[in-house]
Amino acid sequence: MDQGFALFAICCGLFFISILYSSVGHGGASGYLALLSLTAYGEMQSAWLKQHVWVLNLIVAGLAFFHYSSAGHHSRSKSLPFLLASIPFAFIGGYLKVDGRIYDALLSITLLYAALHLLSVKKESELSQIKDPEKTQAYAFGAVIGLFSGIIGVGGGIFLSPLLLLKQWATPKAAAATAALFIWVNSAAGLLGATASNQLVLEISTLLPFIVAVLLGGLIGSRFGSKYAKQSTVRNLLITVLLLASLKRIPEFLF
Repeated sequence: MDQGFALFAICCGLFFISILYSSVGHGGASGYLALLSLTAYGEMQSAWLKQHVWVLNLIVAGLAFFHYSSAGHHSRSKSLPFLLASIPFAFIGGYLKVDGRIYDALLSITLLYAALHLLSVKKESELSQIKDPEKTQAYAFGAVIGLFSGIIGVGGGIFLSPLLLLKQWATPKAAAATAALFIWVNSAAGLLGATASNQLVLEISTLLPFIVAVLLGGLIGSRFGSKYAKQSTVRNLLITVLLLASLKRIPEFLF
């Protein structure tokens, strides 16, 4: 396949992934990893893939947080405990040299469970019975998600969003806002951890076309999700994202 056409096809894929993920406040890391694993970039080391995906996360999650926060869906007090606990553990996860295959299998199983469980949540409960998490719970979940995210190479929102909804700690749009900020901070912490362990291998020339693709997609998706989509639409989009992310390794398990 012509290299120019292959790059165009990858950028198109990144564009559509960023639209879908940013619409629910996510950076798109699991989708980018799935796409890149199907291309020649799939032969790159896990450190290379994680770091390039983290950069894309910073862009898309930043846009998502801007739009959801501007629309009044962000609660600083609800986000802070998760963030404070996750940052050092995301740094540690990015610092560690770990083979992510086992963790990726666990990731797929966890996301599939969350998606199926969210399907059973009644829509009426989305806007009622919302409560604040206890700080000890928020710190504990934030630490675990931060570490797991740093090891695998995702921002953590893919775990945090369904957690906030299943625990009835946030509405879908409030969960999207919190997840977007969480993803941005943890992606940055992961990159800092990789830098501290001398594993930073970013290739700017490779990143530039990817950045343009996700920048455009992130603008479209995050604006739609924050301003125009209904709460139920954001919830259903999240379920779709979880299902797609959880199924990305199924072919490897079967063959």
